[in-house]
Amino acid sequence: MKFFVTKVLLLGCFLFPQQGFCQLQDLFITRNLTRVDVPFEYNNHFIIIKIIFNDVFPLKFILDTGAEHTILTKREISDLMQVNYQRRFPVLGADMKTELFAYLATGVRLKINNMYFTNQPILVLEDDYFKFEEAAGMDIHGILGADILRRFVIKIDYERRIISFFNPVDFKPPGGKYELLRTVFKRNKPYVFSTLLLDDDKTVDAKLLMDSGASLSLLLHTNTNPNITVPPNVVRTNIGMGLGGTLEGFVGRIPGFKLTDNLKLDAVITNYQDIETIRDTAYLHGRHGILGNQALSRFMVIVDYPREKVYVQPNKRYKQKFKYDRSGLSLVSSGVNLTVFNVTFVMEGSPAAEAGLQRGDELRSINGIPSSVLNLQDVLIKLQKKPGKQIKMVVRRNGQRLKFHFKLRDLI
Repeated sequence: MKFFVTKVLLLGCFLFPQQGFCQLQDLFITRNLTRVDVPFEYNNHFIIIKIIFNDVFPLKFILDTGAEHTILTKREISDLMQVNYQRRFPVLGADMKTELFAYLATGVRLKINNMYFTNQPILVLEDDYFKFEEAAGMDIHGILGADILRRFVIKIDYERRIISFFNPVDFKPPGGKYELLRTVFKRNKPYVFSTLLLDDDKTVDAKLLMDSGASLSLLLHTNTNPNITVPPNVVRTNIGMGLGGTLEGFVGRIPGFKLTDNLKLDAVITNYQDIETIRDTAYLHGRHGILGNQALSRFMVIVDYPREKVYVQPNKRYKQKFKYDRSGLSLVSSGVNLTVFNVTFVMEGSPAAEAGLQRGDELRSINGIPSSVLNLQDVLIKLQKKPGKQIKMVVRRNGQRLKFHFKLRDLI
């Protein structure tokens, strides 16, 4: 989920196609490379890359095409490094109502593989509002946003787990099975025009933020179009994490989703967020929703920021079915090694609810495996197994050790 800055910040400079890497005074590429490949971890549908902060701290940032600015979420790191804060200003929370605060920090140095960024302005959150480690199950320290990405053509290879950063001067449009999407860029963020195939044979032309920082497949904002409404066959649940906490909404499936006439995804898991209470819908830039990693990961994705173009090519996951939790549990991780898993939400009428699990329960083991040897992704995968799979859980509640068992079933 995203956040929205209440002021316009002009950070850095634009890179136009005729400029090369060597002309950017705040960017150095070792060995005069025209392409830099950066490996990433793909955990709970987040793209996570390693960054060296101010020549000292090895950090992990989420690559986020839906974020305008690069953000450090752990202020204690910048405080320790005595980073220069220019000013404090308000930002809007994920509910687009709650006012939170961040600092503009200048003179930051970031190293990503063979790329070295100097004198970089970034945002530093006053508090860790995101708490990414709860959702990702691993330490996350920030977000790599469009203020850095816009200099490049980037290619995201979800199968090989490599992001390639190209010098725009040397990049040539891809051929083969790549298709050029109909897009528009606003404040360096790509918006994709697509077609939603809804129930009752309705279709809606939708403008979606292409958001590699969102772990979902598709999110639709209700009431941005008369036909985008919450259908009857949905369930209420947590739909994600954002600035200020979790977001509640509904999740279901739509019959289909078309990026082009040739590229269609079927039975797409779809989240619905009510935006009636947003005080200024201008922050949405006319979008109808968000296209996230669970859909994007079915393609090789190329974003040409200087020329404002997006290309995609199907990969081996293109035809795979979209999976969803079959237990009714929402979990977050905590603890020193992030191996403490707590229930934050139990879906009404779900197998977990019928078995008696409650919000606040701490998972101790699942199907005989101690939680201490698992990560959050391991647990969530077990809760997406085939319908009928028996799940045995031991949890701790108010100091007591309790046992539960239930069978997984389709919820949407």
